[in-house]
Amino acid sequence: MDRLKITGGQALRGTVTIAGAKNAALPQIAAALLSPHPVALSNLPLVSDVENMLRVAELYGAAVTRNAHSATIDAGLVAAREVSYETVRKMRATVLFLGPLLARFGEARVSLPGGCAIGARPVDMHLKALEMLGAEIGIENGLIVARTPNSLRGTRVILSSPSVGATETAMMAATAARGETEILNAAREPEVADLAACLNAMGAKIEGAGTHRIIIEGNTGWRAAVHQVIPDRIEAGTYAVAAAITGGMLELVNARMENLAAMIQALEVMGVNVWPSDRGLVISRNAPLRTADLTTEPYPGFPTDLQAQFMALACCAEGTSLIRETIFENRFMHVPELTRLGADIALQGTTAVVRGGKPLKGAQVMATDLRASVCLVLAALAAKGETVINRVYHIDRGYEQLDRKLALCGAKIERLRA
Repeated sequence: MDRLKITGGQALRGTVTIAGAKNAALPQIAAALLSPHPVALSNLPLVSDVENMLRVAELYGAAVTRNAHSATIDAGLVAAREVSYETVRKMRATVLFLGPLLARFGEARVSLPGGCAIGARPVDMHLKALEMLGAEIGIENGLIVARTPNSLRGTRVILSSPSVGATETAMMAATAARGETEILNAAREPEVADLAACLNAMGAKIEGAGTHRIIIEGNTGWRAAVHQVIPDRIEAGTYAVAAAITGGMLELVNARMENLAAMIQALEVMGVNVWPSDRGLVISRNAPLRTADLTTEPYPGFPTDLQAQFMALACCAEGTSLIRETIFENRFMHVPELTRLGADIALQGTTAVVRGGKPLKGAQVMATDLRASVCLVLAALAAKGETVINRVYHIDRGYEQLDRKLALCGAKIERLRA
């Protein structure tokens, strides 16, 4: 497995182009299977999760034409066949194929998903949403088996919590239901709104995406579509922390301020400067970091996908910060590895008590999931000496050429090939 070797202490300066959002691209690839007409997606990030999602679409029978940051998915010959667990075990997002296949063919067999080991993240809410729309769901030999004795029917779908995945599954399935569907307590994330924009380009009629109430008119008449994926707000937040933790200045091209309000507020509390540019955002720090207390929440609250990165930043602030995780129960797996770098962090249930200001020192560390991996990269950029991060394939799942982008801004970083 590849490793990253980082020598810390370099203030990052330069420009980083933010790639398309992985978490927006994945459901849009699944949504392409709803339609027999081609769907052309642009601004796709060059990350392994997207490549794997396109591969699964091909295994269902889609013809995929890939060209750098774009792909055209022609699902005219797709069938509701079974794809093996070995194919989908590395990523959770393959469960998003369930709704489109069920909606189009009246049946679907999808393996229970894999992915990062950051908590249970059950698919129960996806399945309950489909049941409300008229599906019959069972589990057989590790497969989710969904059928519609009659066609899906429009209804009111009330989610017990604003799950992004369940909202996306319900929205995609409802495009083929008879009548109108109302999703209440829907997730408000920009990626959900971007999926709705993609579906509308394909011929769907969806209103309210980005709010807690989404209305979908079913029986969609599909058409060929072109859609551009939104920039990745989590990648933008990660590079913002990179500028802050090294005391540097980065311009984040394509970053959208309107999607980053909670992160920007946290940075400013910690003494980091943020202002808009003609191309995105500029992040800089030239004063000592201050502490901050953070609680992860559904959008528009502080994102769980930036919790680990901000914990690394809090390690460099003089004083104590409290970071509370409310989304995933096991999302403090990076804490033991940060302590190997000299961090002083105590866990109290769902809260991490970060006593900052102690110098970080390079060491051998192990990545456990996608965001934990990049948290260790950020800490290594600020640490004295050399850090080697093992199992960086996690980073390649969600960050396009992270080591190259950092190196171009002055980081001393090297990929050690296996």
